[in-house]
Amino acid sequence: MGLTPEGELFLEHARRILGDIDAMEELLGAARSMPKGLLRINATLGFGRSHVAPLVSRFVQKHPQVEAQLQLSVNPPPLTDDAWDVCIRFGAPPDTRVIARRVAPNRRLLCAAPAYLARRGTPRVPRDLMQHNCIGIRQGEEAYGVWRLSHGRGRQASTESVRIRGNLTTNDGEIAVKWALDGHGILMRAQWDIERYLKSGRLTPVLPQYFTPDADIYAVYPQRHQLAARVRAFVDFVAEAFGQQPAPGKS
Repeated sequence: MGLTPEGELFLEHARRILGDIDAMEELLGAARSMPKGLLRINATLGFGRSHVAPLVSRFVQKHPQVEAQLQLSVNPPPLTDDAWDVCIRFGAPPDTRVIARRVAPNRRLLCAAPAYLARRGTPRVPRDLMQHNCIGIRQGEEAYGVWRLSHGRGRQASTESVRIRGNLTTNDGEIAVKWALDGHGILMRAQWDIERYLKSGRLTPVLPQYFTPDADIYAVYPQRHQLAARVRAFVDFVAEAFGQQPAPGKS
Protein backbone atom coordinates (compact mmCIF):
# COMPACT_ATOMS: atom_id res chain seq x y z
CA MET A 1 0.00 0.00 0.00
CA GLY A 2 1.28 3.48 -0.80
CA LEU A 3 0.13 7.00 -1.51
CA THR A 4 -0.47 8.13 -5.05
CA PRO A 5 1.47 11.17 -6.29
CA GLU A 6 -1.65 13.21 -5.66
CA GLY A 7 -1.83 11.80 -2.14
CA GLU A 8 1.82 12.65 -1.47
CA LEU A 9 1.15 16.21 -2.64
CA PHE A 10 -1.93 16.45 -0.45
CA LEU A 11 0.00 15.13 2.57
CA GLU A 12 2.84 17.60 2.05
CA HIS A 13 0.46 20.57 1.93
CA ALA A 14 -1.58 19.25 4.86
CA ARG A 15 1.54 19.08 7.04
CA ARG A 16 2.46 22.61 6.02
CA ILE A 17 -1.04 23.84 6.89
CA LEU A 18 -0.92 22.10 10.28
CA GLY A 19 2.46 23.71 10.92
CA ASP A 20 1.00 27.12 10.06
CA ILE A 21 -1.90 26.47 12.43
CA ASP A 22 0.55 25.66 15.23
CA ALA A 23 2.44 28.87 14.48
CA MET A 24 -0.80 30.86 14.50
CA GLU A 25 -1.79 29.43 17.87
CA GLU A 26 1.59 30.38 19.27
CA LEU A 27 1.33 33.89 17.85
CA LEU A 28 -2.03 34.24 19.60
CA GLY A 29 -0.42 33.18 22.86
CA ALA A 30 -2.04 29.75 23.11
CA ALA A 31 1.20 27.79 23.26
CA ARG A 32 4.08 30.22 23.70
CA SER A 33 5.45 28.52 26.79
CA MET A 34 5.34 24.95 25.46
CA PRO A 35 7.31 24.15 22.25
CA LYS A 36 5.31 21.72 20.15
CA GLY A 37 4.42 20.90 16.59
CA LEU A 38 6.42 20.35 13.40
CA LEU A 39 9.92 21.87 13.28
CA ARG A 40 11.65 21.67 9.90
CA ILE A 41 15.42 22.20 10.11
CA ASN A 42 17.93 22.56 7.29
CA ALA A 43 21.72 22.32 7.58
CA THR A 44 24.70 21.62 5.36
CA LEU A 45 25.77 18.01 4.87
CA GLY A 46 28.99 17.73 6.88
CA PHE A 47 28.21 20.22 9.64
CA GLY A 48 24.62 19.03 9.88
CA ARG A 49 25.66 15.43 10.24
CA SER A 50 28.37 15.98 12.84
CA HIS A 51 27.03 18.93 14.88
CA VAL A 52 23.36 19.70 14.19
CA ALA A 53 21.95 16.16 14.22
CA PRO A 54 23.15 15.44 17.79
CA LEU A 55 21.59 18.74 18.94
CA VAL A 56 18.27 17.81 17.32
CA SER A 57 18.34 14.50 19.20
CA ARG A 58 18.90 16.25 22.52
CA PHE A 59 16.31 18.92 21.74
CA VAL A 60 13.45 16.46 21.12
CA GLN A 61 14.39 14.58 24.28
CA LYS A 62 13.91 17.85 26.15
CA HIS A 63 10.78 18.80 24.20
CA PRO A 64 8.97 15.55 23.26
CA GLN A 65 5.96 17.40 21.84
CA VAL A 66 8.13 18.73 18.99
CA GLU A 67 8.25 16.72 15.76
CA ALA A 68 11.62 17.53 14.21
CA GLN A 69 12.54 16.97 10.56
CA LEU A 70 16.21 17.50 9.66
CA GLN A 71 17.10 18.00 6.00
CA LEU A 72 20.75 18.09 4.95
CA SER A 73 21.76 19.75 1.70
CA VAL A 74 24.96 20.81 -0.04
CA ASN A 75 23.85 24.45 -0.22
CA PRO A 76 21.44 26.47 1.94
CA PRO A 77 17.90 26.51 0.52
CA PRO A 78 16.49 29.68 -1.07
CA LEU A 79 15.36 32.19 1.53
CA THR A 80 11.92 32.23 -0.06
CA ASP A 81 11.57 28.44 0.31
CA ASP A 82 8.65 27.61 2.60
CA ALA A 83 9.90 24.07 3.24
CA TRP A 84 11.93 24.91 6.38
CA ASP A 85 11.52 26.72 9.71
CA VAL A 86 15.17 27.10 10.79
CA CYS A 87 18.30 26.92 8.67
CA ILE A 88 21.73 26.49 10.27
CA ARG A 89 24.21 27.99 7.85
CA PHE A 90 27.64 29.59 7.52
CA GLY A 91 27.51 33.34 7.06
CA ALA A 92 24.67 35.82 7.49
CA PRO A 93 22.30 36.03 4.51
CA PRO A 94 21.96 39.47 2.93
CA ASP A 95 18.17 39.46 3.14
CA THR A 96 15.89 41.43 5.45
CA ARG A 97 13.01 39.00 4.97
CA VAL A 98 14.60 36.58 7.42
CA ILE A 99 16.07 36.82 10.90
CA ALA A 100 19.69 35.70 11.25
CA ARG A 101 21.07 35.04 14.73
CA ARG A 102 24.80 34.43 15.14
CA VAL A 103 25.12 31.31 17.30
CA ALA A 104 28.87 30.60 17.09
CA PRO A 105 32.08 32.20 15.81
CA ASN A 106 33.99 30.46 13.08
CA ARG A 107 36.64 31.17 10.46
CA ARG A 108 38.17 29.41 7.51
CA LEU A 109 41.75 28.20 7.66
CA LEU A 110 44.33 26.94 5.20
CA CYS A 111 45.88 23.61 6.11
CA ALA A 112 47.68 20.59 4.71
CA ALA A 113 49.06 17.27 5.89
CA PRO A 114 52.66 17.41 7.20
CA ALA A 115 53.66 14.81 4.58
CA TYR A 116 52.46 17.07 1.75
CA LEU A 117 54.34 20.10 3.09
CA ALA A 118 57.48 18.02 3.57
CA ARG A 119 57.24 16.91 -0.05
CA ARG A 120 56.22 20.19 -1.71
CA GLY A 121 57.40 22.86 0.72
CA THR A 122 55.45 25.36 2.85
CA PRO A 123 53.99 28.52 1.23
CA ARG A 124 55.38 31.77 2.67
CA VAL A 125 53.14 34.29 0.90
CA PRO A 126 49.72 33.89 -0.81
CA ARG A 127 51.11 33.83 -4.37
CA ASP A 128 53.10 30.71 -3.45
CA LEU A 129 49.77 28.86 -3.45
CA MET A 130 49.74 29.05 -7.25
CA GLN A 131 52.62 26.55 -7.28
CA HIS A 132 50.78 24.06 -5.07
CA ASN A 133 48.07 21.46 -5.50
CA CYS A 134 45.00 23.02 -3.85
CA ILE A 135 41.88 21.00 -3.10
CA GLY A 136 38.81 22.72 -4.53
CA ILE A 137 35.33 22.79 -2.99
CA ARG A 138 32.33 23.89 -5.05
CA GLN A 139 29.74 25.04 -2.52
CA GLY A 140 27.27 27.90 -2.24
CA GLU A 141 27.52 31.03 -4.33
CA GLU A 142 31.16 31.79 -3.61
CA ALA A 143 33.51 32.21 -6.55
CA TYR A 144 35.11 28.84 -7.18
CA GLY A 145 38.86 28.63 -7.59
CA VAL A 146 39.69 31.96 -5.92
CA TRP A 147 41.00 32.27 -2.37
CA ARG A 148 41.05 35.69 -0.71
CA LEU A 149 43.65 36.25 2.00
CA SER A 150 43.99 39.40 4.09
CA HIS A 151 46.97 40.69 6.01
CA GLY A 152 46.87 43.35 8.74
CA ARG A 153 43.93 45.00 10.46
CA GLY A 154 41.94 48.18 10.03
CA ARG A 155 43.32 50.72 7.58
CA GLN A 156 46.52 48.72 7.24
CA ALA A 157 44.66 45.65 5.99
CA SER A 158 45.24 44.47 2.45
CA THR A 159 43.56 41.61 0.63
CA GLU A 160 45.07 39.44 -2.07
CA SER A 161 43.07 37.15 -4.35
CA VAL A 162 44.81 33.99 -5.51
CA ARG A 163 43.51 31.76 -8.28
CA ILE A 164 44.23 28.23 -7.13
CA ARG A 165 44.45 25.02 -9.10
CA GLY A 166 44.62 21.33 -8.33
CA ASN A 167 43.64 17.89 -9.52
CA LEU A 168 40.93 17.23 -6.91
CA THR A 169 37.57 18.99 -6.61
CA THR A 170 34.37 18.07 -4.75
CA ASN A 171 31.16 19.58 -3.44
CA ASP A 172 31.45 17.67 -0.16
CA GLY A 173 33.60 19.24 2.56
CA GLU A 174 34.09 15.97 4.43
CA ILE A 175 35.59 14.34 1.34
CA ALA A 176 37.88 17.33 0.84
CA VAL A 177 39.16 17.02 4.42
CA LYS A 178 39.90 13.33 3.88
CA TRP A 179 41.86 14.17 0.75
CA ALA A 180 43.89 16.71 2.69
CA LEU A 181 44.55 14.11 5.40
CA ASP A 182 45.77 11.75 2.67
CA GLY A 183 48.37 14.35 1.68
CA HIS A 184 46.93 15.43 -1.67
CA GLY A 185 47.23 19.18 -1.18
CA ILE A 186 46.30 22.40 0.60
CA LEU A 187 42.73 22.94 1.75
CA MET A 188 40.67 25.93 2.92
CA ARG A 189 38.06 24.75 5.38
CA ALA A 190 35.97 25.99 8.30
CA GLN A 191 37.79 25.65 11.61
CA TRP A 192 34.92 23.68 13.17
CA ASP A 193 35.57 20.92 10.62
CA ILE A 194 39.36 20.63 11.01
CA GLU A 195 40.07 21.76 14.59
CA ARG A 196 40.56 18.21 15.89
CA TYR A 197 43.04 17.42 13.12
CA LEU A 198 45.02 20.60 13.81
CA LYS A 199 45.22 19.71 17.51
CA SER A 200 46.32 16.15 16.76
CA GLY A 201 48.93 17.27 14.23
CA ARG A 202 47.39 15.38 11.32
CA LEU A 203 46.93 18.75 9.60
CA THR A 204 49.24 21.76 9.78
CA PRO A 205 48.15 25.41 9.41
CA VAL A 206 49.31 27.12 6.23
CA LEU A 207 49.88 30.90 6.08
CA PRO A 208 48.45 31.35 9.61
CA GLN A 209 49.48 35.03 9.61
CA TYR A 210 46.86 35.72 6.92
CA PHE A 211 43.14 36.06 7.55
CA THR A 212 40.63 34.15 5.47
CA PRO A 213 36.92 35.00 5.09
CA ASP A 214 34.85 34.50 8.23
CA ALA A 215 32.32 31.70 8.27
CA ASP A 216 30.38 32.44 11.46
CA ILE A 217 27.48 30.08 12.15
CA TYR A 218 23.96 31.53 11.98
CA ALA A 219 20.48 30.27 12.73
CA VAL A 220 18.21 31.74 10.07
CA TYR A 221 14.42 31.72 10.20
CA PRO A 222 11.54 33.61 8.56
CA GLN A 223 10.19 36.66 10.36
CA ARG A 224 6.76 35.07 10.65
CA HIS A 225 8.27 32.37 12.93
CA GLN A 226 10.05 34.70 15.33
CA LEU A 227 7.39 34.21 18.04
CA ALA A 228 6.85 30.48 17.48
CA ALA A 229 7.83 28.68 20.68
CA ARG A 230 9.38 25.69 18.92
CA VAL A 231 11.58 27.95 16.74
CA ARG A 232 12.66 30.25 19.56
CA ALA A 233 13.38 27.29 21.83
CA PHE A 234 15.47 25.48 19.21
CA VAL A 235 17.52 28.57 18.27
CA ASP A 236 18.17 29.30 21.96
CA PHE A 237 19.12 25.64 22.48
CA VAL A 238 21.61 25.70 19.58
CA ALA A 239 23.16 28.98 20.73
CA GLU A 240 23.55 27.69 24.29
CA ALA A 241 25.03 24.38 23.13
CA PHE A 242 27.63 26.06 20.91
CA GLY A 243 28.38 28.58 23.64
CA GLN A 244 29.26 25.77 26.05
CA GLN A 245 31.87 24.41 23.64
CA PRO A 246 35.33 25.97 23.30
CA ALA A 247 35.40 28.49 20.51
CA PRO A 248 37.54 27.37 17.56
CA GLY A 249 41.18 28.10 18.24
CA LYS A 250 40.69 28.36 22.01
CA SER A 251 41.15 25.81 24.77
